[in-house]
Amino acid sequence: MMARRSLGRQFGWLWAAYAISTLGTWLAFDAFPLIAILVLHLGATEVSLLAAAGPAVAAAVALPLGPWVEFRRKRPVMAGMDLVRFAALTSVVVAYALGRLGFTQLLVVAVVVGAADIAFAAAGGACLKALVRPEDLLVANGRFEATTWTATMIGPPLGGAAIALFGPVLTVVANAVSFLLSAVGIRAIGGHETRPTPTGAPPPPRLRVADVFEGWRHILADSALRPLFANTVLVNGLIMATAPLLAVLMLGHLGFAPWQYALAIAVPCAGGLTGSRLAPRLAERFGRHRVMLTAGTLRAVWLSGLAFVGPGTAGLVLVMAVELGLITCMGVFNPVFATYRLERTPPDRVVRTLTVWSVTSKATIAVLTALWGLLAALTGPRTAIAIAGLLILTTPLLLPRHDDHAPRHEREPARKRT
Repeated sequence: MMARRSLGRQFGWLWAAYAISTLGTWLAFDAFPLIAILVLHLGATEVSLLAAAGPAVAAAVALPLGPWVEFRRKRPVMAGMDLVRFAALTSVVVAYALGRLGFTQLLVVAVVVGAADIAFAAAGGACLKALVRPEDLLVANGRFEATTWTATMIGPPLGGAAIALFGPVLTVVANAVSFLLSAVGIRAIGGHETRPTPTGAPPPPRLRVADVFEGWRHILADSALRPLFANTVLVNGLIMATAPLLAVLMLGHLGFAPWQYALAIAVPCAGGLTGSRLAPRLAERFGRHRVMLTAGTLRAVWLSGLAFVGPGTAGLVLVMAVELGLITCMGVFNPVFATYRLERTPPDRVVRTLTVWSVTSKATIAVLTALWGLLAALTGPRTAIAIAGLLILTTPLLLPRHDDHAPRHEREPARKRT
């Protein structure tokens, strides 16, 4: 089967590096807010600022990194971003041990780690495209997607147990070590990596303002990526905007215990693992475009179901069923979408395209989360979730309707690319 074939030793090291750092990240899930509450004894205002401002500022910081990374060897950049994240997280541990840890340091570290996350992911996409054959891209993305959902499923429960036994700082240590091990894995890939250059032109001598916007220009100029960009950004934003509201509804209004809420979120991640393993086989049988269109449409129908959650076992089962359906569809859609995006992006624009895609998504999530928090204050969390569920039903209209598989840069005459 295509999903089981070997992709080579170099991909194996890249996959291992991704797996260990992803697991470390999910082990330390919510570690900073817990440190702010349990160690620094901060209030809701500071914790909210840490949760919202950290990712938002990180996205702004990461934006100019895209063109800087584009024309450099990707593996040294990835290893460097791992070491930056290791150093930043280690500083939290050291400051805690010395009794000098404060809110400002937590916020700065959150920004540094967030920006490094975006740069690493963008460089990783370009590295993957160069490392595996085009026909293996979907299989590779499926394995990354399966790893993500596996870590999401087992990381938070293990991290929660570690926090209960040893405190939240220990999970920060584990996360820091995971980035150090990831850097080792990236270095172990080996082989020769050439310095990339723009098609038909030498690399720019210095960062230009225009280079920062090149990723957006590429997306908006591509007839398939343009609607897909709007679709994924809106879907992710609406899903993430309802996550805090579901927590308020379940833990506050309906009286579920924290372990029940954690169970309702963790168990359905098995659907993401299943969907990501099925994605290459479904694409092989039905075609990538049909699978992307079908899974992308189906992932929009589940969210409104969370507005009907009630108390007790029936409510818990409803949440898990809705989340299972949503996450399974995402598990199928995400690797097909990621492969499609890489195929339609020329090698000298991959990093900038992935960077602005991530930056836009994070900014949209921040804005929609704030707006839906205000909406919930006015109407209640159940109504706000229902409104998000209705809006997300319109997003399949933004999916590419035609199977225009040939990337735009490959369809242009050669004289236009020289």
